[in-house]
Amino acid sequence: MRKLILILIDGMGNHVSNKMGYLKALKEKGEATKFTLESELPSLSRPLYETILTGKTPIESGILNNRINRMSKEESVFSLARKSGLTTAAVAYHWIHELYNGPFNMEEDIEIENLEGNINYGRFYWEDNYPDSHLFSLSNKIIKDKKPDFLLLHTMNIDDAGHRSGGLSKRYENKVYDMSNYLSHYIPLWQEQGYEIIVTSDHGMDEKGNHGGDSKLERQVPLWILGEMGKKYGENKITQKEIKKVCCEILEIN
Repeated sequence: MRKLILILIDGMGNHVSNKMGYLKALKEKGEATKFTLESELPSLSRPLYETILTGKTPIESGILNNRINRMSKEESVFSLARKSGLTTAAVAYHWIHELYNGPFNMEEDIEIENLEGNINYGRFYWEDNYPDSHLFSLSNKIIKDKKPDFLLLHTMNIDDAGHRSGGLSKRYENKVYDMSNYLSHYIPLWQEQGYEIIVTSDHGMDEKGNHGGDSKLERQVPLWILGEMGKKYGENKITQKEIKKVCCEILEIN
């Protein structure tokens, strides 16, 4: 049985993927495979979390905008992992809790241990500028203490910088460089503990700090699959809907 960490970097368009020096180095060494995806529409966060984790487009899932606040009705990587007897975890924006564990109470659900839920171990935040550095540290703590089979790590600082300054701004690029540094520190530690790693984004960001539409800046996003699984898909084009399938293949669940 293999273990997986899915790193979802909110708002990072493919146009800044060349700033990810660490992942570029892994690709050049043959230890990572890089793909360029086109996000589903609308290119908004909550609908695309659902696409990535369930394989359903927003039109199919009914999660059509960020204001639709209900649990997912679809089978997700979380629910399928639980049905296969695996343990799950998430360090993520509170919308992930709302989609896969139910209503979010910031006074109680900032930290959860729910062995009956889709997400067994969770650390949830609700401020877009909550430091990505803290999220990586929290994820590392859960991995050390709980050893989940599947963990979702979801960061927001790149998206936040894009909304504040635009997707072509220095501020936005600087957050991408920061992300590369975090990945270069933690990924080797997690690989030593037997985890497979996938890194991707939900949507991009246009020059004015917006997303939701059909422009290249808004829709084109990167996907890196580390290890042998990426090589398997190397000759094929992967869609955003198929990330769920790749996760389930790595976890060896149906």
